[in-house]
Amino acid sequence: MKKIILTSLVLLTMFSSDLLAKDKKDKKDTDGSESYRALNLGLGVGYYGYVGHSMPVFHADFEFDVARNFTLAPFITAYTYRNDYYWGGPNYPYKNYWYRSTTVPVGVKGTYYFDEILGASPKWDFYLAGSLGFAFRNTVWESGYYGETTVVSHSTSGMYFDGHIGTEYHLNDRAGLFLDLSTGISTFGVAFHM
Repeated sequence: MKKIILTSLVLLTMFSSDLLAKDKKDKKDTDGSESYRALNLGLGVGYYGYVGHSMPVFHADFEFDVARNFTLAPFITAYTYRNDYYWGGPNYPYKNYWYRSTTVPVGVKGTYYFDEILGASPKWDFYLAGSLGFAFRNTVWESGYYGETTVVSHSTSGMYFDGHIGTEYHLNDRAGLFLDLSTGISTFGVAFHM
């Protein structure tokens, strides 16, 4: 699990570093307009009914334009939570045992911006998005627990799907604050524009 997380972070860093290293003059599209690139870092809260409580979440993505008003962003998200499970049997005392589950979704987020349609000020962005990827999970149980170790999860297949609606306020040409509300994980963070 640690190797998967580390590999994902290294790939995201390498991808981001390569794009950051390009000179500003190389950012011009063939039609002369500037291309859009942003590193989005966010902290937030995730809530899933099977967990029964909210949990802190870290999210990072690197967004780049692929068409007018449409961007793609490779992302990595991480959250962990602890839950109790009441269990016992003929040879084991009934009590609350705990387990810790860590989930790391990795994938691509596609975003459509409605700024032109809404006639929004250049200071604001409004968007709808969808994320698709894989969720890597690891669950550790308290020692002494010998019952069923399958944890009911948001997605048992390992596939990760999430729908988003959000906005960003541009503080200046290089930075902005965003709020991303979604079907599972909502984040508030800082966007760095290149």
